Amino acid sequence: MDNETAAILDQFLAHLKVERGLADNTITSYSRDLMRFSAFLDRKKRTPMNLDREVLSGYVRHLGKSLSARSVARHISSLRRFFRFLVREGKLETNPARLLDSPKMPRKLPGTLSPQEVELLLSAPKPDTPKGQRDLAMLELLYATGLRVSELVGLKISNINLESGYVRTIGKGSKERIVPIGEKARTALAAYLEEGRTAFSRRADSLSAFLFLNFRGKPLTRQGFWKILKGYAVQTGIRKNITPHRLRHSFASHLLEAGADLRSVQMMLGHADISTTQIYTHVTRKRLIQLHESCHPRP
Repeated sequence: MDNETAAILDQFLAHLKVERGLADNTITSYSRDLMRFSAFLDRKKRTPMNLDREVLSGYVRHLGKSLSARSVARHISSLRRFFRFLVREGKLETNPARLLDSPKMPRKLPGTLSPQEVELLLSAPKPDTPKGQRDLAMLELLYATGLRVSELVGLKISNINLESGYVRTIGKGSKERIVPIGEKARTALAAYLEEGRTAFSRRADSLSAFLFLNFRGKPLTRQGFWKILKGYAVQTGIRKNITPHRLRHSFASHLLEAGADLRSVQMMLGHADISTTQIYTHVTRKRLIQLHESCHPRP
């Protein structure tokens, strides 16, 4: 990679972080995609400022030989955004990636837990220990709000308002949203804050503003929560692959099944595009069809 290309890539990644406010994980994905693209251009003795659509089409065909359609689509999205940036910065007159076609993919329906399985999972933590109080508070809060796991472990005490019953979180693109929390989650959080969290915080060298702490009194990580969740999945004997995102899917699907409107669920999930939320309507339709077939006298 020549110095000019390296410099423009650094500028683009800085733009994503500072001006667009994207998460570090998202920026890392862009970086990986563009490093792979740069390696391809090096072999073709081209640069991002010296190519045409045929070179780009060749790159897409190259990706298709080893990547899934979903991964190819992500790479194309990265290229479109990168070249829009180059046009904006005056490095190019037109965006050579604007006409690239993304591969069509069937949308995979999200996996969910049944309400009975959720109840079983939430009954697993024992609220007579600091660990049990913390774990119950996390699981109740996750199911009550549909937070992403990164949002859950990133919560600070100041983000929770138990009196009014809501949580304030910063989601993708640094967008803030307010999500209500129900009575059971509020009760579990109150018990954790009064007892469990106090016990954990005593073990820390310094006080932490984060809501959920590990045994050393430090902020719990995504990996730490994942391990906790997997432990309860094994304990309850639920055979489905239980992940934090599966609880998020369950939150959305159960709300829609109970009659919640799509726009409200979109706001609670923090989806920028309502079409992302609409995939959950397919889950509820599928369940209705299964219910009809199993219960109707003339299926």
